[in-house]
This record gives sequence, structure tokens and C-alpha cells, in this order.
Amino acid sequence: MQLPRNLERWLPAYLSRTRHALPREGTTHLIIAVCDHFEPYHKTDHAGCLERLDHWLQRFPEAIAPFADSGGNRPRHTFFYPIEQRHPQVVEKLSLLCQRSGGEVEVHLHHKGDTGAALSDALGDGIEDFRSHGLLGSLPDGRAGFAFIHGNWAIANCHPQGDSCGVPDELARLKAAGCFADLTMPSAPHPTQFKRLNSIYYAATTATGQDAARGASATTAGSPTDPGATLLMIQGPLGLNWKRRKWGILPRVENADLTLANPPTPGRARLWMQLAPRVEGRPDWVFVKLHTHGALPKNTQLFTGPLMASFHRALRNEFADGGRFAYHYVSAREMVNLVHAAEAGATGSPEGHRDYRIAPPPATAP
Repeated sequence: MQLPRNLERWLPAYLSRTRHALPREGTTHLIIAVCDHFEPYHKTDHAGCLERLDHWLQRFPEAIAPFADSGGNRPRHTFFYPIEQRHPQVVEKLSLLCQRSGGEVEVHLHHKGDTGAALSDALGDGIEDFRSHGLLGSLPDGRAGFAFIHGNWAIANCHPQGDSCGVPDELARLKAAGCFADLTMPSAPHPTQFKRLNSIYYAATTATGQDAARGASATTAGSPTDPGATLLMIQGPLGLNWKRRKWGILPRVENADLTLANPPTPGRARLWMQLAPRVEGRPDWVFVKLHTHGALPKNTQLFTGPLMASFHRALRNEFADGGRFAYHYVSAREMVNLVHAAEAGATGSPEGHRDYRIAPPPATAP
């Protein structure tokens, strides 16, 4: 039976999954990555796209300048830019934006009715172009590495009607191209939402695979050049928000989306801490992967205006007490590195492990 907002896709798994309890001792570290499906061409032309980028260049660095996390880092932003919409002027402005703000660029792709060979070619061209502008991190073997978000949510052809992809072996092709993690989910209320949720795991086929765990899962990732190796999947928090109700009765869906209409708040942050995945054996590192469409003018207002500033102040007030809590702004790449560090047994603060395995992009490297 189909429920409103495709709840049947994930609600049973959500109701059966235990919420995370916070450790009673020591410091709990809230690790926050904002993964932006950054599409400045959305419903505009090239001139409009450049105007939007110029606005980000002018406003975003100054908007984040007054704030710092528990380790002294400014808010991070990861721009997942659609490789099928590349233009030299746009990529150059993205590189400049990262240099000014400490952000990073990763790979976003909209494709429909695609083939595996065409996908691999598109990834190769996009990666080469990004690297020529000093973007994308480096894998341990020196190749360009990238995180990925599917532009139509249908990662590995997971749409129930087979829409908006066409490549069932997408995870293997991504891995072979240098992808170090997929961060597409959650997609709810979209019908592509996995039944597996609030997880960090290694997958060969979307929702199946082994949870990341201290001392275990790091060995399941396989060689980055092995197309059969499993790919790290990092999901954002998904659940029901009983403190934000429709008509004052029904709980709204919390899907980690940041919009002007649904901005981040301390209440949402507390819910993220209950829902967000951990690496098994490291309950004190909480991985909060958030997403947005920040290039849309209404959402640009969120990230350059008073609502986001208010949230940064609230984080400082509630999660920087010097003992029970600490919070850390990270890029998608840094979040992946911290997952691997947790698997390897790192303890205490995550601050020293931001570049644990995947090196920073040349454009933003220290």
C-alpha cells in the first residue's frame, strides 16, 4: 500500500530501529557536513548563473567569518556541482569561492536513460576539468578522489520505475573512477528513498552491505581501482519530528534538508543527534550529513543571512561547553576521513584526522 509522501518506503525500518543514546561519559562530538546540491543554472541562463555565483562570492565568506567550531574552524560548505553543467567561468568561480571560504567541490550528476560506458566517460571528463582548477582531493595512490551525490536521487538505478539513471552498476563504476563515498541519501519523501536509513556502510548494491565499525569495516572497502569493491555510503538523518507537526497533529518528516522555509535550529540539531549514524564502536562521534540546494535564491538567503548566523550562535551556546559536547564543521571529504579514522580506532577529538586518508584539494590545501 502506498502511503502519503512514500512513507511505506522507510517508515517500517525507522520504527524498528533503535534511537542512539548519547554516551554518559566523555565528550560527544557532533560532526556536521553541509552537502549542497549546488545548481546555479536552475531556472536561469548563463548570466543568471554567474550572478548567483558572484553573490555567493561576495556574501558567503563574510557570513561565516564571525563563527568557529570547537576546533576553531569556520563553517564548511561542500559544493556538489553538476558535472554535466560545467563551464570554464563557472568552475573558475567555484574554485575562487572555495579559496575564500574554505569550502570544497565534489561531483554531482543528473542523468537519465544512461549507459555504464557513458557514465564512466562523463565522470572522467568532469574529474579532469575539476582537477585542472585545483579542485577535488587525492586518494592515497595519488589519483583524484571525489564524493558523489546523484542529481535525481536515483543512485544505481534505485527508482522503483527505473527512472532518472539507467546504470545498475553505478556504485562499481563510481568506485573505479575514484569515488570515495556516496552521500545521496536521504531522499525522502522521494520514492527513491532506501529502506535502509541512518547508516554508514559499505555497499555493492545500494541498500545492502556491512556497517562501518571500529576495527572491521575499513578492510571491506577494497582497492580503489577494483570495480567490484564496495563503496562507502554515508546517509543523513531521517525520521519523524514530533515537535514540528502538520496541522498541529501529524509529525513532519525530518530529512536533513536545509531550506529558508525549514532552517536549522537547536531542536533539529538535537533530533539529528538521535538519528545520525555512528561508526560502530565509536558512539561519541556523531556524523550529521545535511543537504540543501543552496544556489536557489531563497536558500542562498538562508546561508548568507541571519537565520544561519543564529544557528551558528546556537551551536556555540549548546554544543561547545568544553566537556559534554563539542561540534565540528567538516567538508564531505573530511567526514569520510573521520569515518575511516574512527574505523582505525582513533579516540578523543576528531580534529587531528580531517585529512586522515584523502588529501585536500590543491586549491584549498594549507
